[in-house]
Amino acid sequence: MPIALPLSEDAVRALCAGDSVLLSGTLLTGRDAAHRRLVALLDAGAPLPVSLAGETIFYVGPTPAPPGRPIGAAGPTTSGRMDAYAPRLIAECGLRGMIGKGQRAEAVRRACVEYGAVYFGAIGGLGALLGRCVTAAEVVAYPDLGPEAIYRLTVTDFPAMVINDTRGGDAYAAGRARYAGGQAGA
Repeated sequence: MPIALPLSEDAVRALCAGDSVLLSGTLLTGRDAAHRRLVALLDAGAPLPVSLAGETIFYVGPTPAPPGRPIGAAGPTTSGRMDAYAPRLIAECGLRGMIGKGQRAEAVRRACVEYGAVYFGAIGGLGALLGRCVTAAEVVAYPDLGPEAIYRLTVTDFPAMVINDTRGGDAYAAGRARYAGGQAGA
C-alpha cells in the first residue's frame, strides 16, 4: 500500500499492524546519540534543531555514498535503543512515525495509541536495497555525529511493515500467537 510522507494523522490512524507499505516522501534519520541530544534540549526547554511534528524518524546510520548516489547502505538499527526517548518525542514534539527493527517497549506502544503514532519495521540485512530507495539526503542537525547525524531523506517506495498501530495492534505479538496456536504458515 503506498503511503505519502510526511504522515498525516488520518493516514496513521488508517494503518493496521501487519500492513505492508511503500513509503514515499521525506523522513528524518536519527539514532541514540541524536535522540539523547534532542531530549536534553527538551529537558533544558530549548528549541530543537529540526521540527518533529508529523515526521517519521528512520533509525539508521547510512554508509558513505558511492559515486552517483545520495547515500550508501541504509539498514535499520535496533529500535529498543530509542525506547527511552521515543515516548517524549511522540507526546511533546508530535513525532508521527518511526522505522527500525525489533520490538518496542510498552511505553512506546502506549504513546502510539495515546498520541496517534505508528512504528514501522524494516528488514535488517537489506541496507543496500533500502539505500536505493533514497533519492536525496541532506544533513539537517548534528553533523559532528557523522553517519549518526540527523539527515532529511527523500525516499521512493521504501518497503516497510506496520508493527505497532494506533489501536494497540502489534504484528510481532500477533505472529507469535498464530505460531503458538499451530497456525504458522496458515
